[in-house]
Amino acid sequence: MSSHTRWTIACFVLLLTACTTAPSPAGRPPGGPATPPPSPRPSASPASPEPAPVSPEQAAGQRVVYSYPGAVPPDSLLATVREGRAAGVIFFAENTADPAAFRTAVDRLTEAQRQSPVDAPLLLMTDQEGGAVRRLPGAPELSARQVGESADPVGTAARTGAEAGGNLAAAGLNTNLAPVLDVYRTPGDFIDTKQRSYGRDPSAVATLASAFATAQRTAGVAATAKHFPGLGSAPAGSNTDTGPVTLTLPLETLRAVDEAPYPAAIAAGVPLVMLSWAVYPALDAARPAGLSPTVVGGELRSRLGFRGVTLTDALEAGALTAFGGTGERAVAAAAAGMDLLLCSARDTAQGDEAAAALARALADGSLDRAESAAASARVAALRAGLR
Repeated sequence: MSSHTRWTIACFVLLLTACTTAPSPAGRPPGGPATPPPSPRPSASPASPEPAPVSPEQAAGQRVVYSYPGAVPPDSLLATVREGRAAGVIFFAENTADPAAFRTAVDRLTEAQRQSPVDAPLLLMTDQEGGAVRRLPGAPELSARQVGESADPVGTAARTGAEAGGNLAAAGLNTNLAPVLDVYRTPGDFIDTKQRSYGRDPSAVATLASAFATAQRTAGVAATAKHFPGLGSAPAGSNTDTGPVTLTLPLETLRAVDEAPYPAAIAAGVPLVMLSWAVYPALDAARPAGLSPTVVGGELRSRLGFRGVTLTDALEAGALTAFGGTGERAVAAAAAGMDLLLCSARDTAQGDEAAAALARALADGSLDRAESAAASARVAALRAGLR
């Protein structure tokens, strides 16, 4: 059994047992007779050490993606990584503006992770969609819409996916928050303003997004399909980053158009799906998609069969103003079925607050421990497969 596999199992087992009452004395189950002590375990060879026990704080932190301001990762974030209390880090233009300084920052984070008790890489991610949405200089220069309108859309989608993967891998990153699977409706609407959609045909969007994701994987970079169940119908200016957005689509349209590209992406092996913060009354009139068990568990997992890692959009988004502070939002998202929490306010305290709230919710039973264990196992498996 590989060390990565043992670490995945350790995360799963810990969350099932964390924060419970103390066990009975060794060899004696509650209310039962004494039983013989277990046989001694064979010593692990030096080449394959047993994974270190995972604390509740580590288990919670390993579901949080951090961010930081400027070019230099703060010492507090490096310490959090060394202690095994972070799933990953998301980078923005302010982090990547100086390529040499950014490479140094990535190297420092990677070295801190090597010093941690977690035998798996950090999720080092950014938004490298192409066109106007690029956090690293360089490829892919074409936007999704330009790809969709090109003479050879499938070949161009594959090429831009390979370009994105190569660019991120060269910088030491292993996860891209792309491709966008939103099916836009009207030129100049929210998702088309920056030409982020491949087109208005769900079948074409499915084919091109899958080609992008598959080509990106050859560079060792994980793809993220977003923003489920879809932001393609959002009018211009309807930005969940700045305020609430409600998309009143009939359920038949939502499924036939907006969700339609996802089965192909799932079949292509896309390992992450980011949920939208918009409200979809046809599915859940009370909560944004990323806080809705109906959307996460019902539509994405049960109806479409996604078994990978679910990721929130920015936890600081204005669309979540009515749902409390960082801690309340983190717990609500986790309870809805979100595996990873994206703390992208460029403030490490935001990530710390989210992790602390998860740890408390596990301790007091607010979060289901079996479901939390399954979420942690999915994240651990994703990380174990990256480099």
